[in-house]
Amino acid sequence: MHHIVDTHCHLYVEEFDGDLDEVIDKSGRKGVKEFWLPAVDSSYHLKMNEIKEKYFPKIKLMVGLHPTYVKEETYQKELDLVERELEKNDYIAIGEIGIDLYWDKTTLEIQKKAFVHQIRLAKRKKLPIVIHARESYDEIFEVLEKENSEELKGIFHCFTGTYEQALKIIDFGFLLGIGGVVTFKNGKIDQFLHKIPLEKIVLETDSPYLAPVPFRGKRNSPEYLEFVVGKLSDLYGVSREFIIEVTHNNAQKLI
Repeated sequence: MHHIVDTHCHLYVEEFDGDLDEVIDKSGRKGVKEFWLPAVDSSYHLKMNEIKEKYFPKIKLMVGLHPTYVKEETYQKELDLVERELEKNDYIAIGEIGIDLYWDKTTLEIQKKAFVHQIRLAKRKKLPIVIHARESYDEIFEVLEKENSEELKGIFHCFTGTYEQALKIIDFGFLLGIGGVVTFKNGKIDQFLHKIPLEKIVLETDSPYLAPVPFRGKRNSPEYLEFVVGKLSDLYGVSREFIIEVTHNNAQKLI
């Protein structure tokens, strides 16, 4: 039976502290039965594992150091913790990792170091990676040109780039994470997404961020993936069931 997989949701952040049971339940009733939680840094590890235990087997965890959490004085220690976590627990991917030049350009060099370190770790552990690319596609492509290999795979989370960038990502062997942005009037990806094979796409929310229309600006939740599925169904001219089936299979093949 195919179900919707939310390949990227931060259900452990404070925004869900009051009603996570309800969120999981409502999402389930809307067809979302699997939730992948990306890491940002070690401060959430305990909470993520508690959530996984409570809602097993619906929750799958990643581990990694998010680029905006890469700080000169702590990043090496955080990377050591990522390695230790990989020995201890069962993680499906290393993420979210990458480069973010929206918030802080001054840390670019150490962001790159942390990114490369985690890519190499993923290759060693034979795990996919989930890439955060904010205003940094060129810089990330530059790293991947050097580090990419046949065994490296993963998702470009929250894809908001151009058609050309989408093709390049696919050439690298990666999938596009598509969420609420596809429903935005100014999101632009809806203009070309139908040209990208559906086999190269997975669904995500990035909850609590980036809620789709008609909830834009409010707290995002996995239950809203039905609006992303609806938009993709329109763009590709296929049924919602087909979108769910293909994206479900794409996600399962990755892990």
